[in-house]
Amino acid sequence: MPVPISQMWTVASYVLKQKLAGRKQYPLVLMLEPLFRCNLACAGCGKIQYPAHILKKNMPVEDALRAVDECGAPMVSIPGGEPLMHPQIAEIVAGLIERKKYIYLCTNALLLKEKLHLFTPSQYLSFSVHMDGDQEHHDLSVCKEGGYELAYEGIREALARGFRVTTNTTLFDGADPNGVRQFFDDMMALGVEGMMLSPGYSYDKAPDQKSFLGRARTRRLFRAILSNRKPTWKFNMSPLFLEFLMGKQEYHCTPWGMPTYNLFGWQKPCYLLQDGYAETFAELMASVEWHKYGTESGNPKCANCMVHSGYEASAVDFTFGSLRGLWESGRAMFFDRHPDAEALEILKEPARPLFTPDKLVQLEGHKTGVKQ
Repeated sequence: MPVPISQMWTVASYVLKQKLAGRKQYPLVLMLEPLFRCNLACAGCGKIQYPAHILKKNMPVEDALRAVDECGAPMVSIPGGEPLMHPQIAEIVAGLIERKKYIYLCTNALLLKEKLHLFTPSQYLSFSVHMDGDQEHHDLSVCKEGGYELAYEGIREALARGFRVTTNTTLFDGADPNGVRQFFDDMMALGVEGMMLSPGYSYDKAPDQKSFLGRARTRRLFRAILSNRKPTWKFNMSPLFLEFLMGKQEYHCTPWGMPTYNLFGWQKPCYLLQDGYAETFAELMASVEWHKYGTESGNPKCANCMVHSGYEASAVDFTFGSLRGLWESGRAMFFDRHPDAEALEILKEPARPLFTPDKLVQLEGHKTGVKQ
């Protein structure tokens, strides 16, 4: 089982309490960004395009822990930037473990081997390693030759020392479904606990604006990848969200399900969009006009979004919202092979290049902007 029973029980009981209390809007995962600085300059990233004085900042430990207490979500994801570059990241993690929060520390793993001594293996801590597919695909996506090998070695060392490790894969237009399926085999052979997937979101400030998937292409790509599934593959995410990516489920966005706290405060309305900030979590929940966001709202910024931060919480909420939701989730969990002859035909199509020659030139120039 890719998720420990204790974590599954914690999340399930938390959601049920919200349901019994009649709360329709509640947080499931806090996205805690303690810095924006990174040691990579990925072409699809919109998080490192801040001026130098912002990139030098680190969130104080007390601010991070106060946000966790305010929010109350049972899980905390720590993205960035690169969290392992935060000088007090170990203190932040220790404070979250003391609060019995389940933590996914998101990292590109370039620093993982040298930073592991700062942490102690715990059921509450998982390193969520950014791996965008096989070696060629990953290195192109992160604009760093050898990035895959460094991340691979970091994962292997973390597993050897007894840490929980998952992978986090963002797929863009041009991803080869056969290559992704082989990547799944490689990660399972390596021994990771489970894999997380998401289509890329078109950040306004991302240097590469041509590789993001629309909804139709997202469904087609994930249908090819996730149909005719191998029993060895383990995914650390809602099985109904995976069906959503394949076009088998429809959900409305719940941007409050994964609220974001960063250096500027509580980001409105979600991890992906920046429409202002609130000083407190209560202010965030009360001040955002939630009906203006999500694909169904007609907001052009949300038109093609199918990202987990907006829709996986929707799938979890549906799971515990009714007997039908529980049945659907159980069916999706135990009958997850999804035999599909048409998807097999998609796999026979020749792979398109992820990056064209002119885009490679653009990305080569972009690499010079890596923030240290």
